[in-house]
Amino acid sequence: MRKRRRAAALQIGGLMKLGGVVVIAATLVGALPSIAQQRTPLLGEKDVAALANELSGETAKRNLEGLARLHRQRGSAGFHAAAELVAERARAYGLSDMAILEFPADGKIFYGTQRSRPGWDAEEGELEEIKAKSGETSVRIASYGAMPIVLAEDSESAEVTAELVDVGEGTKDSDYAGKDVRGRMVLVSAQPGAVQDLAMGKFGAVGIVSYAQNQKTAWWGEDENLIRWGHLETFSAYKTFAFMVSLKTARGLRERLGRGETIRLHAMVKAGQHASNYQVVTATIPGADTKLKDEEIAFSCHLDHQRPGANDNASGCVTILEVARTLQKLIGEGKLARPARTIRFFWPPEIEGTLALLNGKPELARRIKAAVHMDMVGGGPATKAVFHVTRGPMSLPSFVHDVAWALAEFVNEESYKFAATGSAEYPLVAPEGGKEPLRAEFSAYTMGSDHDVYQDSSFGIPAIYLNDWPDRYIHTNFDSAANIDPTKLKRAAFIGAASGYFLARMSGADYPGLLQAIKANQFFRTGAAMRRAAQLPEEEGKKLLNQFSESEERLAVSIDSTVPISLIGGETRPPLPRPDMRLQELLRPAQVEGDAAAVFNRKREPKGPLVVFGYDYFAVHAKAAGIATPKLLSYEGLWGGGEEYAYEVLNFANRRHARGIRDAVSAEYGPVPLDLVEEYLQALEKIGVVERVK
Repeated sequence: MRKRRRAAALQIGGLMKLGGVVVIAATLVGALPSIAQQRTPLLGEKDVAALANELSGETAKRNLEGLARLHRQRGSAGFHAAAELVAERARAYGLSDMAILEFPADGKIFYGTQRSRPGWDAEEGELEEIKAKSGETSVRIASYGAMPIVLAEDSESAEVTAELVDVGEGTKDSDYAGKDVRGRMVLVSAQPGAVQDLAMGKFGAVGIVSYAQNQKTAWWGEDENLIRWGHLETFSAYKTFAFMVSLKTARGLRERLGRGETIRLHAMVKAGQHASNYQVVTATIPGADTKLKDEEIAFSCHLDHQRPGANDNASGCVTILEVARTLQKLIGEGKLARPARTIRFFWPPEIEGTLALLNGKPELARRIKAAVHMDMVGGGPATKAVFHVTRGPMSLPSFVHDVAWALAEFVNEESYKFAATGSAEYPLVAPEGGKEPLRAEFSAYTMGSDHDVYQDSSFGIPAIYLNDWPDRYIHTNFDSAANIDPTKLKRAAFIGAASGYFLARMSGADYPGLLQAIKANQFFRTGAAMRRAAQLPEEEGKKLLNQFSESEERLAVSIDSTVPISLIGGETRPPLPRPDMRLQELLRPAQVEGDAAAVFNRKREPKGPLVVFGYDYFAVHAKAAGIATPKLLSYEGLWGGGEEYAYEVLNFANRRHARGIRDAVSAEYGPVPLDLVEEYLQALEKIGVVERVK
């Protein structure tokens, strides 16, 4: 049984309640040596200058304009064209080991928790209103040829003329009460995939017109001309088609139907699923150290998306391409030393492609020591985007996030100085880009992209996640190249390139600067933990601070375990910032009895998060086992929701008892009842994902 520890020195009342963590933080960082502050963090002035001078936001944006012309759905001709475009650039830049890896996707093969989804292609998609009585033959409402986003992903071929019926949201039986939709199309406000089994399977509708508003932000509804990306369920038994329309179009249709008008629509679709392959473009910059070159630092993005999909995620794809070009050129010219470890680049389909890669190439997964993942990094002022450097989950504390933030904070300071005074040594401004400061945020872990896969406990690869949020044009026809800022691309490329290069070349000589970065960020995290603990009842606050202290200990140890340091010749390193005996005296085991003492451990297979793209591994297997939906999945905590709790409960199932898992996820997302965590763990046990340890 894993022993849990608590801070015995916590006092009651005011700030004294948090005194234990002050001691813990001071103990953790107290061993750090006195380090002279250099002007540029982690990398020397020469390396920083070389990167800043070579990285080009304009080159990245030119590549983005090429990708944004393509409708890049999984396994499609458009995705293949995008993969070939990236591969051609990688070859031109002189990268090594360039390949387009292929993993069969037919709907039957599994890659860990991901059921492979067949490829999906579309040739045509037209939605017209028949206006015979007015003398007009038809009025076009939507055209795939003009704007591919109007045809929902996974639509199937059909040619139908039918009346339109407004069923509101369309996701529950009451939406259809008193309405005959058999043989008709339904107008819905929900995503088509949430409607099709009910509308088609139970009530006999023949098609869907949706105005779903996914990714709502503060700017939702301000522009009623936006058309949002839609999708049907890949594995639904009720195949159909769906068209996406704007709020303006939907409002007009609803008003007319409300007046009793009959609206007849003609839909013609040529599209469908087919056995295909997940394609993952990859290339490398080989490492120089014979002992360390098999260790890899990976750069990741996701290449798939509807057209134009500029910020989401052509921006991430072209930014790591620019990182690859710059590092390869500077290393080739001798302006940067070749790093000890290999740097690898991936351009996969989002989540499902990464799962296929890491499951299908386990030897490759074992070589990756850390990843830099970019998903939406180029949003200009019109997008209202805020740039984030996102930390990892508490289940996988790692120093790599401190590396990224040290460099991002440097960009913040330099770009603000330039914006405020017109002068800075490293403004990182692109000639065709903006001049405003970056103002990046160092953010707590949030889910939603391939970093979830890397940092899942079955892989345990720490991932730096660079991302924009919010973005008022995400998943819409306005996510275009016109809204991408070359300066933002350059700055994201600098943070990513400097982080990845530092990790790839890191040796004992880099320890002092690295520990300085960890020390600075540890104080930042301590303040955040103390503020959160102050919001909670005393006992919950103690538990949160105990979890925080354990996380910081594990972060310090990660320096060795994540990227082992090569100590060459007579090099020595300062001691790691680990607790001394004073901390041990402050902590003592917590007593755990009964069901809460049951110890759970995740099984080796299947690998990956349980909710992936187009397939919910937990829901499918729980239904087959007759398990009711656990209440944890709909629980809302102070700082997170059901999906996040579930992700971390599974990650923390590493020979911990149920009470310890509950305390860990409560520290991260807010207090949660123990019985909800136990119920979910028992469900995971029944479907064979975790086991009890005797």
